[in-house]
Amino acid sequence: MEAISKSVKKRDHDAKISGQALYVDDIVMEDMLYGKMLRSTKAKARIKNIILPEIPAGYCIVDKNDVPGENKIHVVEEDMPVFPEDTVEYVGDPILMVVGPDKRGIERILSEIVVDYEELEPVLDVRKSDVAFFHFNYAKGDVDKAFEEADRVITETIETGHQEQAYLETNGLIAYPEEGRMTVRGSMQCPYYVFGAVAKALGYDRKDIRIVQDVTGGGFGGKEDFPSILACQLAVAAKKANKPVKYVFDRREDMEFTSKRHPSICTYKVAVKDGKVTGMDIDVIYDSGAYTTLSSVVLQRGIIGASGVYNIENLRVTGDAKKTNTLPNGAMRGFGAPQTFFAVEMIMIHIAKQLGVDSLKFKEQHMVKQGDATSTSGKFHFHVPLPEMIERADQLSDFRKKRELYKNQTGRYRKGIGISLVYHGCGFTGSGERDYIKAIAKLKKNADDTVEILISITDMGQGAKTTFSKIVADTLGISLDKVIYSNPDTDRVPDSGPTVASRSLMVVGQLIKRAAEKLKEQWKSGEEQLIEEHYVHPDFLIPFDIKIFHGDAYPTYSWCVNVIELEVDTITATTQVIGAWGVYDVGTPLDLNILHGQMQGGFLQSIGYASMEQCNYNEKGIIRNNSFSDYIIPTAMDIPNLVTDIIEVPYVEGPYGAKGAGELPCVGPAPAYIDALENALENNIYHIPYTQEDAMKYLQEVEK
Repeated sequence: MEAISKSVKKRDHDAKISGQALYVDDIVMEDMLYGKMLRSTKAKARIKNIILPEIPAGYCIVDKNDVPGENKIHVVEEDMPVFPEDTVEYVGDPILMVVGPDKRGIERILSEIVVDYEELEPVLDVRKSDVAFFHFNYAKGDVDKAFEEADRVITETIETGHQEQAYLETNGLIAYPEEGRMTVRGSMQCPYYVFGAVAKALGYDRKDIRIVQDVTGGGFGGKEDFPSILACQLAVAAKKANKPVKYVFDRREDMEFTSKRHPSICTYKVAVKDGKVTGMDIDVIYDSGAYTTLSSVVLQRGIIGASGVYNIENLRVTGDAKKTNTLPNGAMRGFGAPQTFFAVEMIMIHIAKQLGVDSLKFKEQHMVKQGDATSTSGKFHFHVPLPEMIERADQLSDFRKKRELYKNQTGRYRKGIGISLVYHGCGFTGSGERDYIKAIAKLKKNADDTVEILISITDMGQGAKTTFSKIVADTLGISLDKVIYSNPDTDRVPDSGPTVASRSLMVVGQLIKRAAEKLKEQWKSGEEQLIEEHYVHPDFLIPFDIKIFHGDAYPTYSWCVNVIELEVDTITATTQVIGAWGVYDVGTPLDLNILHGQMQGGFLQSIGYASMEQCNYNEKGIIRNNSFSDYIIPTAMDIPNLVTDIIEVPYVEGPYGAKGAGELPCVGPAPAYIDALENALENNIYHIPYTQEDAMKYLQEVEK
């Protein structure tokens, strides 16, 4: 393992532990006002009239009529308005904002506003939606022939639910005018996404927009697209008021009205001949909610991963992102992959059961290896370490022995153990880095021989300030305290792309390393120097055509094997995880403590996704679970024995061999958990979350 893997104290540790770190809600500006939304109480309706009370001096109403530029929020598409024109599309759609100096005064005004609606028929069930925002499909091999020649055809439909990001810090921003410009600052993942959206909404030249990231208390994808929405609304408000305007969500507002993981319905039709899968015909539906937000790219990643880690020569995949009159869904850690990887892992397990064979052996017979074609007819260019990862997971967990031991149990307490095999494609899909992102990174050496990292990558708790600083310090041979990495400010840093897609360390970290190598060659002590590096697309890649999903969707892959052992109380239907093991390949770790923290946190999130994190709507389209009292997430107390382990397969294009890490741990534990539960209960499960209530219902049916 490289020397750089050795852990150091995180660079933001002292500021956060001491309480000196300033989050957006800690910031107070002179003459600052506050904002609060009036939100739709209807899932779909036409706004006939809005009756406003008398507005006191110092307060104002901000709505569609105040948007000076285009009343559109730029995410991928531009179908979401800054403020609705005449219809609302979900409960929570922000009709207008009340702005003023006192929060209680704002609440009083909001309580006195009357909205006259003409209610329209909403679509709350994605199965009933006839509006597909996006439709993609691709194929390889001869799928029809595979089904014609099959010994048996197995069809299953598998569903996944919403998931809340549950970051510690809620969404919050401040917008303020200054000398003809507009600045927005606060909690965010992607400053340049916010930059582009605000410029469009205000109709400003780009030179007149400034975006600053403040210390951010977690994102997990929830602060990828949503800050662009809130920033546009706040920038319009600040322009109208000509004063700073702050908006920080309380927990209920954040949980009710910010984006979630897309629910999915995945139908797998599988051809089996001579005990082997010879073809798959897969239909994937993601529930987009009321607007498109990031659904197109989330769906793309989902359908690319629909065949999992398996070499399926005859493959046909169709994907639709459909509209419902519910909260718009967006990015969540794993970004479309957890849905389809859960589905494919479960179908492989269920096929093995039907064939009467061991499910792990069955999976091993189908695993891809280096040189095999990917789902999109690209190529796995590098070593696939799944065999040695499975062996390591077995050593740690005693999986194979326990799997046999837990067959045909009786009695009140029954144990189960499950395993999953997954990958995560590193970086943007296809040629996105080359054609759209075009990342730039800079290093500035100051006259005192300190070196500043100038990039738009944000630290939101994942340790970017530490790992990027280590790259620079190690490459230059200087001490870590000589490296400066401040929160991004678009007035100072170039656009090096968003902090998403498991790309930051692999792509931008490599730019920083190349810049540091150049600076080392040109080093002039006591002088200022500036080094700039631009993204270069790897030349080994098979060109990717997004229209037909053909070629290398990703330059490389990170791999993961998860094992979960649990015990079910068949009287109370409660489940206790008694062991959890993860073996990961993320290339060369650049800080082991940070990496293990990432893996453990993602592991917990995925167990929650599988078992307890419910986010349901009532018949009016209102989210029921809007607080941590009724939206339950797992904690360290729920998983007393959690082990994470590393196997290294360095990536030639990553700094020191590093690959993507952040999203990978959220992909695999859910199917491992359900596999273990199936092992204990001796049933098949077709949806998550599979809660205590679900288990109780099943056990009662068995008892009958």
